[in-house]
Amino acid sequence: MIRDRNSKYHYYTDMVFRFISALCAAVAFLIIIGISVELVTNSRLSLKTFGLSFLFSQEWNPVTQQFGALSSIYGTVVSTVIAMLIAVPMSLVIALFLVELAHPALSRVVGYGIELLAAIPSIIYGMWGLFVFSRFMSDHVQPMLGDTLGFLPLFKGPPMGIGMLTAGIILAFMILPFISAVMRDVFQMVPPVVKEAGFGMGATTWEVTYNVIVRYGIRGLVGASFLGLGRALGETMAITFVIGNDHSISSSLFSPGNSIASTLANEFTEASEPLYMHALVELGLMLFAITFVIQLLAQLWLKKLHKSMGGGL
Repeated sequence: MIRDRNSKYHYYTDMVFRFISALCAAVAFLIIIGISVELVTNSRLSLKTFGLSFLFSQEWNPVTQQFGALSSIYGTVVSTVIAMLIAVPMSLVIALFLVELAHPALSRVVGYGIELLAAIPSIIYGMWGLFVFSRFMSDHVQPMLGDTLGFLPLFKGPPMGIGMLTAGIILAFMILPFISAVMRDVFQMVPPVVKEAGFGMGATTWEVTYNVIVRYGIRGLVGASFLGLGRALGETMAITFVIGNDHSISSSLFSPGNSIASTLANEFTEASEPLYMHALVELGLMLFAITFVIQLLAQLWLKKLHKSMGGGL
C-alpha cells in the first residue's frame, strides 16, 4: 500500500515537473516569436517604402526621409569582428592560465578580478573609453599604427582617438570577462583522468592542452565565444561613446562610424515622423536577423566539427 502511494506521488511530481519545464521552454519560444512579430509590425512602413534597397543604401537623412542601413550594418560587423579577434584568443589564454598553469591562490585572485570586470556596467566602459582610452589611442596607438602600417587603407587617416578601432577594442574589453569566465568553467569540467592519460603517454603540456583539453571542451569554447559575440553585436552604451556616430562608410579604422545599436540609442527619441521611427525599428529587425543567422551558422558548424572529430573524445 505504502509502495503504491509512493509510486503515485512520484508519478504526479514528475508530471508537474514536466509541465513546468515545458511551460518555461514554451515561454522562451513565445518571447522570440513575439519580438519578431513586433519588429516586423512596427517597421512595415519602412519595409514597404524602401524594400531591399534599405540594406544596400548608406544614405541616412531624416530631413529628406531617406534611410539606409548599410553604414550601421557595416559598423556593427566591423566593430564586432575587431572585438572577437582580440577577445577570443585572450580569453582562451587567460582561461588556460587560470586552470592549468597558475597557482591556486593566484588563480582565485585573477578569477575574482575577471568576475568584477564582468559586473561593471557598460556605460562605465563607454565613459572610460571616451575620456581616457581614446586619448591613449590618439596619442600613442594610432600614430604608431599609421607610421608602421599606414600603407594599408585600414590604418590611414588622422589619429582622432574615437572611431571604429577604438570601439572594437572597447567591445573586446567588455566581452573578455564573459568569455574568459565560461571558458575557465569549461576547462575545469575536463575530467582529470583524461589529462593524466595524455601526460602518461609522454605528451607535453601544450600537446595535452591542444589535443585533449581544447578538443574535449570545444563545444563549450564555441558557446562561450558566441555568448560574447551576441553581447558585442547588441552592445549600445559602451560603443556609442567612442564610435563617432557618423553615417558614412570608410575603409579606415581610424574614421568615425556607427553601429545599429548606437544609431538606435542616439536617434530613437528624435524620431518624430512615422517613417523615421519605422526605419529605426527596421534596424532593430536587421540586428535580430544578423544574430539569428550567426547562431544558425554556429550550430551547423558545430555539428560539422563534431562529426569531423568522430563524435568527440
